[in-house]
Amino acid sequence: MVLLEAFRPDTNPLGRQWLSALVAFLPVLAMLITLGALKWKAHWAGIFSWAVALVVAITAFKMPFGMAFSSSVQGFLYGILPIVAILVAAIWMYQLTVVSGRFDDLRKTFFLISDDPRVLGILIAFCFGGLLEALAGFGAPVAIAAAMLIGIGFGKLRGAVTALVANTVPVAFGAVGLPVLQAAKTSGLDVLDVAPVSARICALLCLVVPFLMLAIMDGKKGVVQVWPFGLFCGIVFGATKWVVASTALYNLTEIFAAIITVALAMLFLKFWKPQGGHEAATRIGIPMDSSIETEAVEAEHVDTSDLTGKKIMMALVPYILVIVVFAVAAVPAVKGVLAKADFAMKWPLLSGNLLNAAGEAAGHQTYTWQLTSQPWFLLAIVAILVGLIYRMSFGAIFKELWANIVKMKFSALTIGMVVALAYVMGDSGQTLALGLFIAGAGAVYPFLAPSLGWIGTYVTGSDTSANILFSNLQSTVGQQIGQGSYLGVDGMRHLLVGTGAAGGVVGKMISPQSLTVAATAIGLMGGESIILRKVFKYSILLIVLMCILAGLMSTPVLAWILP
Repeated sequence: MVLLEAFRPDTNPLGRQWLSALVAFLPVLAMLITLGALKWKAHWAGIFSWAVALVVAITAFKMPFGMAFSSSVQGFLYGILPIVAILVAAIWMYQLTVVSGRFDDLRKTFFLISDDPRVLGILIAFCFGGLLEALAGFGAPVAIAAAMLIGIGFGKLRGAVTALVANTVPVAFGAVGLPVLQAAKTSGLDVLDVAPVSARICALLCLVVPFLMLAIMDGKKGVVQVWPFGLFCGIVFGATKWVVASTALYNLTEIFAAIITVALAMLFLKFWKPQGGHEAATRIGIPMDSSIETEAVEAEHVDTSDLTGKKIMMALVPYILVIVVFAVAAVPAVKGVLAKADFAMKWPLLSGNLLNAAGEAAGHQTYTWQLTSQPWFLLAIVAILVGLIYRMSFGAIFKELWANIVKMKFSALTIGMVVALAYVMGDSGQTLALGLFIAGAGAVYPFLAPSLGWIGTYVTGSDTSANILFSNLQSTVGQQIGQGSYLGVDGMRHLLVGTGAAGGVVGKMISPQSLTVAATAIGLMGGESIILRKVFKYSILLIVLMCILAGLMSTPVLAWILP
């Protein structure tokens, strides 16, 4: 039996950091070209880009083939469980509300707040989507929000793009604060040193994102006619993030922000009414791209006269259950019980052989089967409860589950291959080679720190994964450039780790996983390349803005923003 020698990734295998970084960038470039320029189907783009990453890992970074392939298999498995499982469970729950007829009541309930679809777009995608991100993450907010927007008359592509752009500022505190917690843990900092920095830079973006959404929904007219509401929601959402993230309840930041914003927005609408809502309702259904949208979504008059208190409550049941079930699952005793079903196994060819760049045992030497402690399990419980409360038979409930699994087979393949790509890039040293090259900017680095999170989230599809990959690097660079800086060593470490975690939020909308989630949710499987072209400019705009803010926060100009 031949035993593999231990593999320690070399972050500069070609002797020049720029050249090593350039070669490491090839899998990312392959994804951008095949998906964005050549318009390949997402699963073929994912398979090809993974193959490029595998070849680069073996030839340039000298990772043994068996280890590179084994790392890829583990990544693919993680893509399926929990990421695809969460998506399946979220859409399953949503579909049960549709087939039971209760979603129509929910749609009408939103029209009780306002009949202007642009106002509803902000409430659904920005506020309600933020709540879903806080509770579940992993694509569930985009899937559910996009489907709900289509339900109130949005064109399919317009609904997807709106949901993707909205799903930015809540991401750093998604899945009950997991991304910032991992950023702090990986960098060796206290989470209350990192969370406020991430929250404050994202709070500033809250003043921009609602206006981008209005422009996507209804162009210049949307911005001109509804800007007071967009500004109000952005200020309330951002201010709540600013305050809560600096407390021991940091992990509930987005939950507080979403609920408080909706409550105050309803009060705001008592005193201010948007103009042009009826005309806008005819425009939001117009296709953004006729190549994949064959017909417009017709605006319809929504009659809310048959809504009763009971109907409204029943329509809200799924989302109330999500809050209740996730809140109960967060209780330490319950969380401990759920985690008992999890078990770790040594991963073939990696256990005892795979090291990280520091020469320590890499995390992927073992794989933990998380059977009941992940959001997908809780969402599945909610879905079954919803079906039973809506008096559906078990046969009908699980028929919808199977229908969604079949519908998502190519989406699952795409997500699995993208995570496989991320794993082999990370384990071979490619991701760190990219990061070290960017970190070589020295004193100018604070202006680039968010871009590392942006790249990491694009590659992995997860701000949490990006933080695990890069937060220690951010902290190390902070130690190197912090001496003699305006912030000092500790202040610079806090800034770089916090803004790096925040940078990932604007990479989320262009990650292949998110694009596949959006395309699946709106029923345009294979439309990922078109969605990417629609959202890419918004991602670039926001990351440039974030980089400028982060850089200025390292100087007296905006250092006062830091805690």
